Order: sequence, then structure tokens, then C-alpha cells
Amino acid sequence: MLIQDVLYGAFEIDGVLEELIQSAPVQRLKGIHQAGAGYLVNRQWAITRYEHSIGVMLLIRRYGGSLEEQIAGLLHDVSHTAFSHVVDVVLENTEEDYHDTILLDVIQPSAIPGILSKYGYDLEKILFDITRWSLLEQPAPELCADRVDYTLRDMFHYGQASFEDIQRFLQDVFVYQGKLCVKTIDSAEWFVNTYYQEVIDFFMEPLNIFATNKLAHVLQLAVARGILSMVDFQKDDEAVWQQIKASNDEELQRLLQQLHEKVEVIEDVENFDIHGRQKVRLIDPSVYHHQQLYKASDLSDYVKERNTLAIKKFEMGVYVRIIKS
Repeated sequence: MLIQDVLYGAFEIDGVLEELIQSAPVQRLKGIHQAGAGYLVNRQWAITRYEHSIGVMLLIRRYGGSLEEQIAGLLHDVSHTAFSHVVDVVLENTEEDYHDTILLDVIQPSAIPGILSKYGYDLEKILFDITRWSLLEQPAPELCADRVDYTLRDMFHYGQASFEDIQRFLQDVFVYQGKLCVKTIDSAEWFVNTYYQEVIDFFMEPLNIFATNKLAHVLQLAVARGILSMVDFQKDDEAVWQQIKASNDEELQRLLQQLHEKVEVIEDVENFDIHGRQKVRLIDPSVYHHQQLYKASDLSDYVKERNTLAIKKFEMGVYVRIIKS
């Protein structure tokens, strides 16, 4: 299998990775939008969990991660429900980690354990504790393949980061003491800026907050009225959307009609219709400087200030006024 990734280039994939990519659980991710409800109000917000999962696997490969860690990277989002983190809002799960809690439950009945066993790998050894893979996952505010890929991928596709700047950053990233670091403070500052464009300017964009709020309300009602069950969220976005559309529930039909590309909203603290908050996401990359690691904020007033402002924004949330729905 030849994979041509828009950010990382061409890779030949075979064996266990090829079979896993072709499996139904991984292919399903082509129908799960990374931005949750966002694509319903802006069709350009169309990056999928499949693209991200492939990207994470390729990043781990690029920086020397083992085949087992590449497998973990490929599979880490397989349990994401339809509409991604919107279901966390439905469940009032502020940690936004519902998909992590059901990862093994989703994978065990699938073809994935058999594929892994065929090549001599143990499912639970690889996926029981994702945090054991130091390139794939690191506690915030460190860099990791998961955090790096969704930031670069979204910001490239949505016009906030150039291909040239991304390649320059990737060339500056290296592995030290088992984790991703950068060689220069310039790269750290660039990524900090790009990351906050992602998790604040994009995730907390008023239109995104509107879409998440409205769709979460629809899904909550659909579950409460027996039109959807939690099992249904293991389908893809379109299948769940069509299942709701096929119901005869007039209120749900009316609410679905509010999710379209002509919606107009603004941020308005004093006169708002929706107050949205997001999980706190901070970034403070490790920088290799004078033969040791430092937090970027210890070397850069810019990073320190951006983190302070980010905390304030996360605490405040977003106040959204609907102009046209």
C-alpha cells in the first residue's frame, strides 16, 4: 500500500499496518469528522479522524517509533463516536475522553485482535495503556504525535499554516529522552502560536461553538426519545444524521434545519444566546538548549504570555449571539 500524505509525503505500508488500515473500524473513521459538528455549518471543516490517524502513525514512524507504537497511533482514535467530541457534550463529560474509556470495548469484537494476533502482537499490550507510548501521547503541555498532527493538519487545511513553515518545524523536531522536543525557541514559539490558532481561534470559533451546542441538543433529545442509542454512535456521522432525519419527530426535524452553512453568529459577551466552554488545552514545548531540556516558557516571554492569555480565554469561554439561523 502506498500512502501519500499531504504533510508528510509518500510511505509504503505493508503487513500488519496495511491490514489494520483496511479493516472496517479504521475505514469507518473516513466518515467521522475531526471537528465534530463544524462541517454542518462550514463544509471546509472536513478533516476526518482517518486522515488524522494515518498522520499520527506516519509521524511516529518518521521519528523512529517502533512498529507497536505505530499501531497504537493508527488505532488510538478508532473508538471515536460519530461527531467526535460532540458526544462528550451530550454526556456532559468535561474531560472529553469518552472515546478513550471505550477503546478496548470497541476494538475487541472487531477484526483488529485477529489481525494483530496473526502478526504476533497482543491487543492489550499495545492499547491497554496508550500513555506508555511516549511519542504518541504526552501529558499537556508537552509535544506528542497526536497533538502535533491535529494541529498541523487542521491549520494547513484551514489556511493558517503554510506547507513551508510546517516542513521547517518538522525538521526542527527531534526525539530526546524518548519524547518529541524542538531544537530552537523559534520553532517552539511558532508551534505555540499555531496551536492556539487551533484550540482557541478554531475550536472556540463562535460558529463552531454554535454547531456543537445545537447538535449536542439534537443528539440528547434523540437519545432521550429512543431514536438513538449509545450503540448507534459507533456508526459514522452521516448514518447517525440520516437516522435522526428518518424519525417523525417534528422538534428534531426543526432543530436539524438550524444546522446549515448560512448561519451567522458573532461573539458578544453582553447579549448572548450560547455560552460555550472547552477543555483547557495548553502547550509549552520542551526545547533542547545548551545540552539540556527547558520549557519554552522558561526561555520565551512570548510563550509565557500566550499561555497566560490562553488560560484566561479557557476560563471565560465563548459568548455567542445568533444573528441568523
